[in-house]
Amino acid sequence: MAKQPHLLVEEGDVEDIALIPGDPGRVDRIAKQCENVEEVAANREYKVVNAEYEGVPLTICSTGIGCPSAAIAVEELSRVGVETFIRVGTIGALQEHVEIGDMIVATGAAKEEGTSKRYESEVYPAVPDYDVLTALVDSAEDNGEDVHVGPIVSDDAFYNEDDDYVKDWNEAGLLAIEMEAATVFSLARRKGLRAGAICTVDGNLVKGTQKGADSDEELPEKAKNNVERAITLTLDAVTTLA
Repeated sequence: MAKQPHLLVEEGDVEDIALIPGDPGRVDRIAKQCENVEEVAANREYKVVNAEYEGVPLTICSTGIGCPSAAIAVEELSRVGVETFIRVGTIGALQEHVEIGDMIVATGAAKEEGTSKRYESEVYPAVPDYDVLTALVDSAEDNGEDVHVGPIVSDDAFYNEDDDYVKDWNEAGLLAIEMEAATVFSLARRKGLRAGAICTVDGNLVKGTQKGADSDEELPEKAKNNVERAITLTLDAVTTLA
């Protein structure tokens, strides 16, 4: 198979399991907890690195912002051998009790985005693979970490999440909002692959606190620390999924 046009990878370049943060800088943060790190490719928003964690080989690939970019990453990585995708990112809370720095493992993602709807009807569920979901939750419990487990929403319009949207999502019991999971879950399901997501809260839309930052260095201190802990939980989960 030819080299993929956006990620610039081909068969043999990647491992079976991929961690897919949005931020290319977070690829390096994940890699710091690993061994035998090797950069495979870097193009546009996509940085691809191979590494090992406790002897388990894995790939780390950034997806950029939003479902269209994430879909390209999932499509191209799946074509060259990735079978399990785990999103590791940040997320904005939609419930009063979810605090900045808390971690969320998603049980599903509402499709308030357009990409997955180009693949299938919006009534089809965007849900993670059960084994990936339980591996993330079990990893949190094994490490003595508290995580929220429940549904989230993926949205396209970062600067147009107005009060009416937030109120509706809050009343629906959705825990938080981000921009990639619905498409990652949907594509993986359609391809017979596995996917999951664990995200760290960087703001609370119900309380009116800031969501989002240009880099991990701009995150609130608790969120910054817990991004690191979420990475550790994810890597530990990988050892049970290999």
